[in-house]
Parts: sequence; C-alpha cells; structure tokens
Amino acid sequence: MQVNLRVLAGPYKGRVFAFNQHDTFLIGRTDDAHMYLPDDRFFSRHHCLLEINPPRCFLRDLGSTNGTFINGQRVREAFLNHGDQIQGGETVLLVEVNAQQVVAPNATARNEHVTTRPAIVFVECVNCGRREQAQASASDEHLTFLCEECREELKRTPQPVPGYDMVKVLGRGGMGCVMLARDQKTGRAVAIKTLLPECAVSDKAMRRFLREIDVAAALKHSNIVQFVDRGTHNGVVYLVTEFVEGADAAKLADARGGQLSCAETVSIVSQALDALAYAHSLGFIHRDIKDQNILVSATDFTAKLTDFGLAKSFKQSGMSGVTMAGESAGTIAYMPPEQIRNFRDVKPQSDIYGIGMTAYSLLTGEIALNLAQKSSMAETIRAIFEQPTIPLSQRAPHVPPTVCEIIDRALNKDPAQRWQSAGAMRTALMHA
Repeated sequence: MQVNLRVLAGPYKGRVFAFNQHDTFLIGRTDDAHMYLPDDRFFSRHHCLLEINPPRCFLRDLGSTNGTFINGQRVREAFLNHGDQIQGGETVLLVEVNAQQVVAPNATARNEHVTTRPAIVFVECVNCGRREQAQASASDEHLTFLCEECREELKRTPQPVPGYDMVKVLGRGGMGCVMLARDQKTGRAVAIKTLLPECAVSDKAMRRFLREIDVAAALKHSNIVQFVDRGTHNGVVYLVTEFVEGADAAKLADARGGQLSCAETVSIVSQALDALAYAHSLGFIHRDIKDQNILVSATDFTAKLTDFGLAKSFKQSGMSGVTMAGESAGTIAYMPPEQIRNFRDVKPQSDIYGIGMTAYSLLTGEIALNLAQKSSMAETIRAIFEQPTIPLSQRAPHVPPTVCEIIDRALNKDPAQRWQSAGAMRTALMHA
C-alpha cells in the first residue's frame, strides 16, 4: 500500500510525496519542515503534522494561527481518505491511496508499472465474528482483524495463552496489557505482553513484525529484560519475557511521593545507559525511552529496559494504524523533535534525549517543558519543536550542579549538542 501527497497548487506544484511505510510529514515555515514554505505568511512555523501508515493518514493542526482546511472545512485533526484535499494559503495537496505498483500486462519497457486503488474487502473479527470493511492490496489478501469492542474487552480481560497459566493482570496500555503468568512446563514466573492489532493486518505485515521481534530478542544484557517466547493466538500477538519482581520507575517514583532521590535516579539512569550503550553498539535503537519502560527490581534495585524496539516494529508493520490519533500527549513528551519530525530516521541521540527526559521526570515529577498537566497533543508537539527545555536546576535545586548539567545536555534540541553516546553520558554521571 502507498499514500501519495500530490501538490496541486502552490510553490511545490507538480511534486508528489510518496509514503509506503510509517512516517511523519511536517508542513510550515520552519526550515526543517518537509514542506518548507518560508514566503507564505499564511503558514505558522510549525503549521500541521501528518502521520502516515498506509493506507491510513492522519492530520493534526499544531495550533496554527490561520488554520488547516480539509475539503474547505477548517479542522484541528482529521483522518484523511483518498481524494481529500488539504489546503493552507495557496498550497493545495491531494491525498491518494494506492495499492502497490504491479507489472501491467503487455507493458512497454518505458511504462511497465501501474498503480491501482486498494481493494475494499470484508473482514471478520477473529474474536466475535463481526464483519467490517477494510482496505487491502488485493481482493484475495488475508487480513487478521479485531473489532474495537473486542480490543477493549481483551485489554480488560485477556485470553489465556497456550502453555501458560495466567496469574493476574499487571498493567494495561495502548497496545494491549501485561500479565503475570507461570510456564506450565517449568513453573517459571514470566510476564506476557499482549499486542492487539488496531486495524486489519495482512499476513505479510504480521510475519514482518514477528521477524523484527526475533531480531530484537537477540539482545542479551543484565539491564535489558530477557526475551523468552512469542507467538499468536486468536489474532492476538503475545510476547513472553522474564518477570521482574518490582515496579517500573514511574510507579516507584509515585510511591515515593512523585520523585526519587538523586542517588536513586542516577543508579537507575546509569544502568539504563549501560543497556543503551550495548544495544547501540549492535545497531539497535529503543525509540520509546520513558520511566514506564524501565523496570526496577524490588530486591536489589537492578534496572532493566523493556520493550526494546517494540514501538518501531509495531508501527512500521502497520499493526498500530496511526498512533498520534490515540497516543497520550504524556508519551509524546519524551520524544525529541527529530523523532516526531522524521520517525524513520532516528539515531542513538534520540534515545539520549529520552533518557534525559526520564531522569528529569524522576527527579522533579515533571517533564522539562512548560506545559499544563492536561495539555493537548498539538500543544505538546509544538512545545517540543519550539520551546527551550527548562533547566533542571530551576526545578530541582537540591540536585548537584554537575548532575543538572549532564541531564540538561541530554535534553538539547539539537542532537549534535547532546551526549553523542550512552557510554559517554554514563561515564559523566559516574564521575559526577
């Protein structure tokens, strides 16, 4: 599947921006926008952001002064369909949703490919049998589908996974839930994370997701949660990992009144940095560093990173649909500007920003941006792009200045000005 943004009018007239996997697209007067419109005063610096995960496309206006229009109507956010027109000032873009290009019968050497519209097929929920329409690359493509009601029910009451006895639900999130379970063969306590596809998923996409999970499972480090098993059952993907007796760093901070001491924070963060240094050396980037994704053992205070690469795999396989439509602003707040602007091209320095925001949150109970507690997604994204971070010393005067400087450097908006490796940041923290 492919989504095209065809420019019908404006400075980019005639150009086509094509997307065949999960990506983001920023429009505005800032010079790092994908569609850079410096001379059109109608546009704000960061005007609107599109998230594209073919065949789905979602637009969010970023609080622009003059607004973003879909088919002539001003919108704050909107799901886009084939044939919709996006307009701002003199610029008009046409949304096109196509199936992948195929070789045409009797094609000439100069024109051997054609694009076709996606097939509209009926899919059945694997849990309740409800039928709905979905877009597919071909009319005979097999899709796995869970309806919205069943997804919510399976978050509340997850189904048993073959080979494991369920003990209790540990937590619920956007992708599914996490359960404590016991391996029927070994009696070992494990954690099982269920992943519920948010849209109809092709067999090809499902296989790709499981392959990527298998690759990430090769990470073996004392500060990374150990992978045990994975599989699918009744349309639900499940991942089995070691069970860490304790709590994630966010819950640990909540239990201490919302903050951790400097010594506790440095211990957790330095262990996470050790894990990141190892993973980065092998070419892996986490992409979703936050205090909820660091588990802390209750027995010896060992910190372990969890969900390594899961966010990327879930999104790029197409299982997530578009996440900015439903993800919380609090989750986005941990992401650096370059990760929101260009999801696919993420470097290790993006994880450094995430670990800096995590340390800041554990020390202060707040993120390093001037945002209200219930700020909207658009306000949060705009703050990430445009606001300077608030120096840690202003909110945590009890933290030694050298530690504040180390964490502030990790939160620099320019990746080149951050710590360039997790190992370097860890060494600085240890010396401090």
